[in-house]
Amino acid sequence: MGDVINLAEHRAARRRQACPRDAEFFFDLACPSTYLAAERVERGFGQVIWTPASGAAPGTGSAPADGDELERLRRHAEDRAARLRLPLSWPEQFPAPVPAAMRAAGYAAEQGRAAPFVLAAVRLAFCGGFDLDDPEILAEAAAAASIGLDECLRAAGDARRDDDAELAARRVVSAGAPYLPALRVGGRLFWGEERLGEAEAAARGVPAARALGR
Repeated sequence: MGDVINLAEHRAARRRQACPRDAEFFFDLACPSTYLAAERVERGFGQVIWTPASGAAPGTGSAPADGDELERLRRHAEDRAARLRLPLSWPEQFPAPVPAAMRAAGYAAEQGRAAPFVLAAVRLAFCGGFDLDDPEILAEAAAAASIGLDECLRAAGDARRDDDAELAARRVVSAGAPYLPALRVGGRLFWGEERLGEAEAAARGVPAARALGR
């Protein structure tokens, strides 16, 4: 008997082949939209550069601390999760930055393991409701990404890495994105997980509009 073909995986592979290799995903692990976008980015595009970008940087539309705006953000994320048929559980500390996890994500990116690290991290945060800055939770994400635990935890404690995430966020803002996450496809920049379909369409040949400076 021949091998059974998983049609969903086959279609995803065809989509990745059709998309350009020149793509970069800017994410903040504290953002629920990163959770909603990450798996679709990993499946829908070819080789992607995964770049931590601080949502606390000026102009990036970081999560509000409280009030009506926070409630609107929660409702929007819950509505999008329902539309995408994804579970969503809020971390107890939300909204709060996760600097240790972001530093660890930067280390994972340096090792070429950003995608599995980010996918594991956002699932732990927004499916499990866990605090990503907890060393035990970081250890779970590191194991899922097959990166060394000691090296990952050292990176998580290195505050000098925060500058890299802030610089990445400023680069996105200067290119015109009002908030994260953002995806650069060739010379075009798309922000918000709602625009991933548009980004996939652009990857198939829509002329470039706005270049992202480096």
